[in-house]
Formats: sequence, C-alpha cells, structure tokens
Amino acid sequence: METKTHAASTRDPQRMLSVRIDRGRHAGAGDYASYLIPWRENQTILDVVTEIQRTLEPTLSYRFACRVGVCGSCAMTVNGRPRWTCRTHVRRVEEDGQIVIEPLRNMPRIKDLVVDMSGFFDKWKKAGNRFVGTATRNDPPANIAPQSRRRKLADAAIECINCGVCHAACDVVAWDRQYLGPAALNRAWSLFNDERHADPRAVLRQASAGSGCNACHSQGNCMTHCPVHLSPTGSIAGLKKNALMLFLQGG
Repeated sequence: METKTHAASTRDPQRMLSVRIDRGRHAGAGDYASYLIPWRENQTILDVVTEIQRTLEPTLSYRFACRVGVCGSCAMTVNGRPRWTCRTHVRRVEEDGQIVIEPLRNMPRIKDLVVDMSGFFDKWKKAGNRFVGTATRNDPPANIAPQSRRRKLADAAIECINCGVCHAACDVVAWDRQYLGPAALNRAWSLFNDERHADPRAVLRQASAGSGCNACHSQGNCMTHCPVHLSPTGSIAGLKKNALMLFLQGG
C-alpha cells in the first residue's frame, strides 16, 4: 500500500485536518494518499475534497453538481459510511482530526472517488420502473385524491433521487450481484401504487422475479443511510406482501 502526504500552507498550522483518500491505483488493493489541510469552521467533506483537488492534487477525480443536497451526485464513503458529502460537516464525522474518504462500494470504480453507476441504473430498469400512462396529452389531468391510500403509499417513496447511497450500504447487493437493490425496488413500489400507471401487476412481477424483492434480508441499512429519510425497507416489504397475494390469486 502506497501512501504519500501533501500539506497545504496555512496561517494556523496548529489546527490541521488529516485526510486519507483511497485513489485505488493498484488493482485489488486500496492505495491511499494522505493530505493535510486547514481545519475550518463549517467545512463539509465536499469542501475538503474540493480544496485538495484545487490546491494539492489536481488529478484527483470526484463527482458533484449542486453542492446543496439536491442532486445526490457527490455521494462517497466517509469513515466507512456512505454519505452525501455536500451535507456532511467535518465536525460531525472526524475522528481525532482524521477523515478517510473512499468511493461508494458495490459499484465499479472509474477513477479515484468516481464510480460507474450504469449497473445501478440497469437494475432500476429491470425492476419495471418505466412509467406507462393510460392517458394521452389530449385527456384532462388525472384526478388523484392526495389523501387516497395508494397516493400516500406512492408519496412515501417518491422522493428518491437515485444517489446510490442505499445501494452502497446494502449488504445483500454485496452478496448477490443480481439483486435489484433498494433504490430500484423503492421506485417499483412507488410506481406500483401510482393509479395512473397502465400495468401495476407487470411492475410487481418484474420486481419480484429472480433476485428481486424476495432476496431482501430486511436488514434496514438502506433505511438507516438514506439521506432523505426514505424507507426502502418498507417499500420492499410492501412489494413482498403484494407479490405473495398476486401469487395466491394465481396472477
């Protein structure tokens, strides 16, 4: 394992933050580079990575967009936990003045902290998550009561933005590479309960086939780590229940 250390100049050398980043340059083994940067008030992990890239390591690759907790593209593993780095303040996660930053797990690394999410989105499609409406643009908008049971069930899961944090946190994804994963199944649950969707039973069949919802061990890591406090565990439980009912009905 190779480690190299960089230090940024600062007017307060007494208070520095030690950062180790897994750059993964050697196949099959982590390759961490170490950096020292000034410890500032209210700095986020994304601020830290950006400062390192701009002042110490211009070749460091990472992904971000909005910086305000809307897009989810800045997700990384920080001290062993998947997080949105733009909303994670250093003071909340540092351990004795040290931070370890790694890419999200369960997805192939492209370079440094950037992972390939194509497999993640392929599973999203396999779960039957393409909306198919029954109305045309010439029809009036669907009249869906906000307080209806199905609308509430759909609303409970609809805020997912596919950041991949739950996928990275899921041990079942790590064990079973065919498992559709919590994000894809959470979306399937939302679509299954959407009264405008043309064939909710087809969604249920796809979401429960093979390594679908029934492969979930209900450990709850997805729910624990979701940055917007959704419960994919609850969504998957709903899919399991309805899939069983469909099977018993001979559907």
